Order: sequence, then C-alpha cells, then structure tokens
Amino acid sequence: MTDVVRDGYSDGVVDCNPTDNPTLESIAAERYSRRQTLFGGISAIAAASFGGLLLTACGSDNDAPVVNAGANGQSSSGKLVTLAGTATDKDALTLSWTQVSGPTVTLSNANTNTATFIAPAVSAATPLVFEFKATDDRNKSTTAQTTVTVSPAVLGFTAVAKSLDDVVKVPEGYAVSVLYRLGDPLNAATSAYANNGTDTGFSARGGDHHDGMHYFGLAATGSTRDDASNTRGLLVMNHENITQVYLHANGPTSTGGVRPEGEALKEMEAHGVAVVEVGRAGSGAWSYVQGSALNRRVTPLTPTLFSGPARGNALLRTRFSAAGTDGRGTINNCANGFTAWGSYLTCEENWAGYFRRAAGDDAARGGGAARSVVALKRYGIPEGAGGSYGWASVVPADAASTVYARWDASASGAAADGTADFRNEPNQFGWVVEIDPYDPTKAPRKRTALGRFGHEGCWPSAFVAGRKPAFYMGDDSRGEYLYKFVSAQPWAAADAGATDRLAIGDKYFDAGTLYVAKFNADGSGTWMPLLFGTGPLTAANAAYAFADQADVLTNARLAADALGATKMDRPEWTAINPATGEMYLTLTNNSASVRPLDGTDAANPRHYNDPKGAANSAQRGNPNGHIVRLRETGDTSEATGFNWDVYLFGADSADSDPANVNLSGLDASNDFSSPDGLWFGRPSNESGQVSPLLWIQTDDGAFTDRTNNQMLVALPGKVGDGGAKTITNTGADGSTRTQATIVGKAATGATLKRFLVGPKGCEITGIDTTPDGRTLFVNIQHPGEEGSLATLQSSWPATQGGTSSTARPRSATIVITRNDGGVVGL
Repeated sequence: MTDVVRDGYSDGVVDCNPTDNPTLESIAAERYSRRQTLFGGISAIAAASFGGLLLTACGSDNDAPVVNAGANGQSSSGKLVTLAGTATDKDALTLSWTQVSGPTVTLSNANTNTATFIAPAVSAATPLVFEFKATDDRNKSTTAQTTVTVSPAVLGFTAVAKSLDDVVKVPEGYAVSVLYRLGDPLNAATSAYANNGTDTGFSARGGDHHDGMHYFGLAATGSTRDDASNTRGLLVMNHENITQVYLHANGPTSTGGVRPEGEALKEMEAHGVAVVEVGRAGSGAWSYVQGSALNRRVTPLTPTLFSGPARGNALLRTRFSAAGTDGRGTINNCANGFTAWGSYLTCEENWAGYFRRAAGDDAARGGGAARSVVALKRYGIPEGAGGSYGWASVVPADAASTVYARWDASASGAAADGTADFRNEPNQFGWVVEIDPYDPTKAPRKRTALGRFGHEGCWPSAFVAGRKPAFYMGDDSRGEYLYKFVSAQPWAAADAGATDRLAIGDKYFDAGTLYVAKFNADGSGTWMPLLFGTGPLTAANAAYAFADQADVLTNARLAADALGATKMDRPEWTAINPATGEMYLTLTNNSASVRPLDGTDAANPRHYNDPKGAANSAQRGNPNGHIVRLRETGDTSEATGFNWDVYLFGADSADSDPANVNLSGLDASNDFSSPDGLWFGRPSNESGQVSPLLWIQTDDGAFTDRTNNQMLVALPGKVGDGGAKTITNTGADGSTRTQATIVGKAATGATLKRFLVGPKGCEITGIDTTPDGRTLFVNIQHPGEEGSLATLQSSWPATQGGTSSTARPRSATIVITRNDGGVVGL
C-alpha cells in the first residue's frame, strides 16, 4: 500500500494493527451476506458484486468469494432437480449446499458446485429454498440462495403409441434392459440356457411365465434384510405356468397317452416361485447374481406345511400326508402380496385344471349329490377331467414315487378317508402361501384361514399400530367374488423387525375372519363373514352341508354362494392407495354367457359388443373389463361396510359408444382392454405419496388387433369423484336394457397415459420398484404364446435390441429407469 501524504504529514505504516478485530471490509461483506439471506429478491451475483466493490475501495488483499446460486426454478414431484452454483476466489474454496426451508429433501453431492435432489411429493405449489456457501482458506465465506418451486405430481412423459412390434417400448427419456429370463441358471453349477428344448434341471433355473413379484432389500453384504436398499435385493416372483411347446426339443410328446417322466418333471419344475438376488453396479446397470446363496426355486415338488384352521382336517388327508398337515409344492402362482414383517405371499390361482378325474368317479364318491362331488364341480374338476399336461399319466422310474400319481384326484383307494389315494389332493391347492425370502431353510406355509379359491393376489391394507390388518383377494374366474381377510390380532409395530418371519405370520394369519363382498346398487357395500354356524353356513344347508369352519374355508366359493355375494366380472389384482387407503380391484372381462344382457348389475354394468379385426368378429359381454374401487367405512381395515364406484372402464376409443361403453372418455393415448395387474407406487418415495401413481397392466385378447398388451400409469382421484349414471346396454338381437351405475371422474391425457407396450403374444404382469422409485421391475409373460416351433409368433427378448431373430421366445423380467435418474413415471 502506498502512503498518502497531505500537507507534509505522513500516516506512516498503514497496516500496523496485528489484532483479529473486524475490518470495515469484512463488516460490509458480512452485512451484505446477511442482507441477501433476509432479502431473497436480491440475486446472489448482485450482492457479491456490490460487496466486491466495497472491498476494493477499502483496498483488502483478501476479498471474500464471489458466489452465484443460480436462477430460481420450477419442478414437479418426483423429478430430479439439479442445483448449479458458481464460486470464484483467488484461494481454494470449500463449497456446501444446505436447505433453508420447504419440505425436507436429501441433497446428493452437497459439497460440490452441483447438488441434486428428488422433488418431494406436494399437494400444492411449494417453494424450497437452498443456500450455496463458499468458504476460502482464510475462513472468509459468502452465501447465496435460490428457490425451487415444486408443483404436484404429473405424468412426466409422452404417451407411448400402440404397437404390434416384437419389442418392449417405453417413453422417450427411459431405458429398458432384460434382467432375468426363463432358463437362466441360478447357481454356478448350472449351465447357460441353450433355449433349444434340451435344457434340464429347472429346479436351479429361472421358471416360465413370470408373474407377480416383490423386491426385498438386502444389506450391502450378507443376507441381512435392509428395507431401504436401492442397490441390492431379492426379487421374489411367481412362475405361473408354462408355454409347453418351447420347453422341449420337438414339443411335448407322449406314447399311448403316457407322458415321458423327463418332460413332465421339467414342466413341473418350471412352475412355482423364484427367489433371485439382484444388484445395481456403479454404472447403474442391473444384473442378477447367478451364484448367490439366497437364490432358490419353490416348485410343485417343494415341501410345504399347512397352517391355520384347516390344518389336520380330513379334507386335507392324502396318501402322502395321512395327517393332513403336509403338502408338496405350489402351482399356478399368479399375483402376490407382502407383509410388513418381510415375507412374500404367493397365490395359487388356476390350479384346478392340472387334475385328472376318471369317468365314473362321481359314483365312486357316492353320486352327484355327494359333498365331495359338489365341491369338485364347483371348483372346476368335473368327472372325466383329463388334467393339463397329462402329468398323472407318467410311469415313474421309482415305483414308490407319487409325484405324478397325485395329479389323479380319482377316488381309487380302499380307504374312505382318502389316505390311500389322492382324492383330496385338490384341496391342498388354492391357498395363499407365505414364504420367507431371506431364509431358504424355512418351508413355505399355506395359510388356510384366508380361504381356498382361485387366488389372484393378496394385498395388505396399511399396517396401523393397534388396528387389525386386512388382506384383499380376488378370485380369478368369471362370476367369482372379492374377499378380505381380517386378522384377529391388532398390528404391533415391533413385529415388523422380527427375524422369525413365519412365526409372525402364524400370529396374524392363523386366526381371523374371512369376508366376501356384496356390492349394493346405491354405491354402498357389505363385507359378509364366512363363519360356520351362522346364517346358511351350517350342516342344514341344502346345496352343501358344511361340517365345520375348516370346511367353510376349504370350500369358500360354496360359502360365498350361500351368502349371496356379488358375482364379479373376473376379479383379479387388488391394490391399496397408500395415501387414501382405498382399495382398487381389476375386473378383467366377462363373456355374454356369464354376463348376459339381463344379468348386469351396478358394479358390473356393461353388456356390449367390441368387434375385432377386419372381419368385425363379435365379442359380447364385457370384453374390455373395468376397475372398481372402494373406501372402507371409517377408513379402517376392520370395517364391515364400504362405499364404491367404478374408477375406470376399458374400451376401444376408435369405435366404442362414448355414452354407454367408453364411459371413462379414453382416447388413443390411453385406451386399453382387460386390466389385470394393478399396483400403486411405494409410499417410501414420491410415486406413492400425496397423489400416488397407479400402474395398470393388461392381459387381453379383445384389443390385440390394435396393439400388443400394455402397461398404463394413472393419477387416480377418490371414490365419489364422479356420479351416478344410467347406461343403455344392447344385446346381439338389438334389444336394449338400461342399467344404473356409479362412475368415477373421467380420465384425461393428464391423468392416464400408456407407458409401455410389450412384444407379440405377451401379457404384462408383475411390477415393483426399488424403495426410491428410481428403478422399475416389470415382467413380460409368455411372449409368442400363440406361435409354434414351425411358425414363431415372437422371438423376444432376443429382438429387444431391434434386430430380427429366430430364437424361441422366453418370459423375462425387465428393468426400466429414467435417463436422468428421476422417479419412474413422474
């Protein structure tokens, strides 16, 4: 610094105070830093420049850093937001971003110029203020602020167009990869899948027809449960059925009606459930871990245990289990559920078709009025049934084996109690099965208190401390019912962390009340209990004489018939809105024979024709299906009453009557048919908070002239957001009939969009995300199902890269992520 001399007087050395007392320049810098905090309207660069001018005037050799937190911005829930700040100084700087106000978010890379966060779920536009701070190595700092205003969730993508291509299509800005396929080896000793029909050992391979699934988090190492893990976990999924022709070199064979043991064994092992470890690499790519000790298959051959009221009952006694306490395996596992204590629920759906019953078996059981004959017919196993895939015909190499004989449900043995044959084997299927994904040593348990029918899924209500949890279940067949099981035990939050998960399952599943739904015309409804000794559920019932509570549960369909439950249009998946607690149910479709013109009701209101293809082939009844929803009285899982409406009607927007068929106002961006899979975003991330996303998957044959099966995503409203409506249905002969119903608010392009279209011949089914919602898992079931070895309908997933292929198609799990790392769907 140069001395300033005036009138012959010199100040001498100017910089002579050695203390740390503040200087004018530092006071000015601090003052203006505080002012910008208090007055957010002053831009960071303006305040920093003003301070710089003051410091220069004072002649300091240690100016505070100059910072800029960037311009204010806008975003919406679930989107990845980037905060970009700049800071300059002649010294090295320490940087930090902190949140000043607004809903709390997690900042990533908060000690760099560029920090990111996921915009939180909000119900109205909400400002979030962030402060950017730079500190130099002399501990001088400057701050600046920026504001991000977050709006409520929107469907943040352009709808995918309909497609008939042999590829999975997702919106622009998303990536899709194939994770786990039919035949993939699940241990180091199993060879790669040849996919030519010669492969064996399916007890250690990926099964067929991937269906319902759930992601269970794992700690970074070992087998410890970690519900918050987004990078390592167990995918537990159902393998519902098989596309038989592709499993064998030349298709299935038989000699004189007898199936080869090797072929039948392969087919059985391709059914069931898989537990597969998956992980995300640092690059973001997902893969399954072939050699994981946690990988396993649960097939129709896996030992199981019965639990609950029917355990040990005479109806479960067989040649294999004379005590009626043990079973072998699970089959036709469709949708699923989960528990708060970390177990998986798999549901046995269309199991009845696997069983053979010989001609004359009715007489052998005592005639057509015999109780067992009535029950078998009600569940779809009539006298003379051949049994899918002919497994009962196998002559095993081990003469003592009953692995194949059990699929013959004929009363052939001398013992009237069924312990000399497998007349009661059908009663061992049709249950909800609980599996501990973390413990391969625990045998799966069949939970008989939840009833026996064609279980599609078993989705829980919210687990609220002190309240009894409920589990909602559809019976997947046309004209069947909606059920709910309410545990006898109120939920205790401490049970969520128990290590003996199946013991906790015993606590909540072994006792409780099974209900069936009755939908009233006025939009109300009643849960009717299936309790032996009440109403018609007694030994005096003329249609079927119930013996005890185990009989009521084992023959729940007959009990529901007796109570007068509402027959639904093929009730399938259930899902619970995590924000409102409302339950949604897909009603996939119905035929004119089951839902005739004069057989509609308020909850199943439509009878119409959806002509298909160039020939305009008639499809009458309710071929496109719909989705109903209900709200429990008092918003409690323990309620015995509810209100309901029809949330969404499937329709072909191109040629359906908007007044009587396309009641939800669908257009080309969101029309669909045959809703099946149904799932809400997890409440652990923005897709399941405030305005949760509802994912809808289709299993359709009526609309496939226009598009392959698809997955849509919605922002649904609430029960009662629409109103009463009377429609006119039209029969094949032109006759009409009116039907009153209750219709939810119409869909728009902003509240319902097509997100994915699958390959040829597939069903889209099974869905879950990581806890953060930034990775989506989806199952593609039976691509090319209608093809043959001579004429393949599909070669997916070999075609996913866009190239042609002659490979046999394979069911598979795919992974979908946003390119920018945000929450999928938002």
